[in-house]
Amino acid sequence: MRIVNVDIAHSPYDILIGKGVLASVQTIKALLPLPQVAIITNTTIAPLYLAGLQHALEAQGIGVLPIVLPDGEQYKTWETLNLIFDALLTARCERKTTLIALGGGVIGDMTGFAAAVYQRGVPFIQIPTTLLAQVDSSVGGKTAVNHPLGKNMIGAFYQPKLVLADLSTLDTLPSREFSAGLAEVIKYGLIDDLEFFEWLEVNIDRLMARDDDALAYAVERCCENKARIVAADEKENGQRALLNLGHTFGHAIEAGMGYGVWLHGEAVAAGMMLAAHAARLQSTITEVELGRIKALLQAAGLPVKAPDLGAERYLSLMAQDKKVDAGKIKFILLEKLGQSCIGELPEDIVRAALAAGCN
Repeated sequence: MRIVNVDIAHSPYDILIGKGVLASVQTIKALLPLPQVAIITNTTIAPLYLAGLQHALEAQGIGVLPIVLPDGEQYKTWETLNLIFDALLTARCERKTTLIALGGGVIGDMTGFAAAVYQRGVPFIQIPTTLLAQVDSSVGGKTAVNHPLGKNMIGAFYQPKLVLADLSTLDTLPSREFSAGLAEVIKYGLIDDLEFFEWLEVNIDRLMARDDDALAYAVERCCENKARIVAADEKENGQRALLNLGHTFGHAIEAGMGYGVWLHGEAVAAGMMLAAHAARLQSTITEVELGRIKALLQAAGLPVKAPDLGAERYLSLMAQDKKVDAGKIKFILLEKLGQSCIGELPEDIVRAALAAGCN
């Protein structure tokens, strides 16, 4: 088992990474202020892992309330969030009841947001079951639901008490979901870890084959990178925004196509390619480096062309993004391969990047 500490001053916690850590019920039990939990999961994950976790917790004398939600990004809404509150209130769950998120990024985001606001805050634990959630969304305390006008526009920063990243759950992950997770893995290499990007170029075939050692290393490296960034900038007032490389374009793709049509990681991959085209247009990366980014994304089974929503639609959707500041759209820009910064893009560069990077 590998352990990464997220050293946030007011709320430090550990990420446990390895095969079989889902069974770490003693670790969970030690963190509970009350021997009562609600496990929030979805219709896809419940048949695979809910019963085992529930029985293991109950064997430790812990009361368990299972809450099973529909699966999919299109259900990451206020209406679905209310299903959690309905269940918690019906069961008379208290302020010391711990919520456990058992699932991917959608379940983690909604469970965290429910925990942040139910009775003004209850503890929660993340058990991410997708690669994307293990390397990114389960770490750092971003919680939210979507709005028809923008992704993750309603939410809160709220840290978990523990993250259990069981690599065994990746064995049941469909290929498309696995590739979507690799988009976030590749992102870490591009934003500020060139050595990791180069490692990915050499080892992408091992990752696609779900080699245990390669996966363990990649998940740990990504979590270390995110833990370092989050500890320095929990509320995204500065460098944490670098983690949004490709996301300004990507969120526009998700909203423009309809939530759930493109997976989040697929939209981020296409968004990173658009960001790379912008960087090439501004001569901060070379044509060869643009080709390296494209080749790695393709090797990971990810799209390298964005859908053609039209430049006006992209600009309109991006103007509603959370990263808009004083009316200006903020982008994560590639200063060079493996190094990024926060800035603005001239509209003509945005339009030219869209022309180069859309189908």
